[in-house]
Amino acid sequence: MRSSSRRDFLRLSTGFAAGGYLYASCAEALSAGSSEEIPRRILGRTGLSVSILGLGGWHIGIQKDPADSIRIIQAAIDAGINFLDNSNDYNNGESEIRMGRAIKGRRDQVILMTKFNARDKRGALRELEVSLRRLQTDYIDIWQFHSIERAEDPDWIFSPHGAIEAVEIAKKQGKARFIGFTGHKHPDYHLAMLQKDYPWDTIQMPLNILDAHFRSFQQRVLPVARERNLGIIGMKPLAFQNALKVASAEECLRYAMSLPVGVTLTGCETMERLEQALRVARGFQPMTPEEMEALLARSRAFGISSNGEPYKTTNDFDNQPPATPPPYEP
Repeated sequence: MRSSSRRDFLRLSTGFAAGGYLYASCAEALSAGSSEEIPRRILGRTGLSVSILGLGGWHIGIQKDPADSIRIIQAAIDAGINFLDNSNDYNNGESEIRMGRAIKGRRDQVILMTKFNARDKRGALRELEVSLRRLQTDYIDIWQFHSIERAEDPDWIFSPHGAIEAVEIAKKQGKARFIGFTGHKHPDYHLAMLQKDYPWDTIQMPLNILDAHFRSFQQRVLPVARERNLGIIGMKPLAFQNALKVASAEECLRYAMSLPVGVTLTGCETMERLEQALRVARGFQPMTPEEMEALLARSRAFGISSNGEPYKTTNDFDNQPPATPPPYEP
């Protein structure tokens, strides 16, 4: 391989100049275990030990029979997945309700994350109480601002009576242990949140073989998050199934898990999808730089077209009209 090509790949796949650092750090971060166990990593500054595979929350609220959802969640926990994702608005609350039923009596076995949408203090605290009731718990391990998707979001959140005041109240009350934010529209929104003077614990972003080529969180946000030792949560490893046009599900999952993240979330709406993800996670071995380069080369033409990640902002980012701020309820 020509040295210039090698350097370009390492920069792309890690966000750092020294790509070999990624491979070594991932391998060292895995806890010891048999080939049948799901390895764990420390989730950044939180100190939480999390399974490298996490169960996405939206997909476990779509089954026609709620019992099927509960079976999937409990099977995931039995298999060694201890990181559960959710959000107050997933499937009109049904995802949280079903997850609450599934973890009843097993709360101490899981790291529970949920998210909220309000940008004002009162609205955020209201969503927190609803989530706690649905999830049948008195605390959330990781409470995240959901979907940072507007240029105005950071300023709304940090304005007087903004939602940042709610998270401080929640922490003091012991209802939320760690605070973070998520989003998948544009890396600039994440960077704007990181510019705020706040000690974020976690950050969630899409990380997959297509993201590497278009408005890349991997290139622009991941290095900053690593530098700050944030708990990094990767999502959309299959890019809404679009990455399957250029790679297998196993390749996509393994690539995402080989990045310097704490946990990779994936949706498992069936037992078959869960088992597919478990096959990759059990006894996981990080991809070599050569393997990652081959996947990126295969996905480049499709990835740069922007068609593979419809959840990203596709209009002119610099010329979006200002959004109307949410109403303040004293």
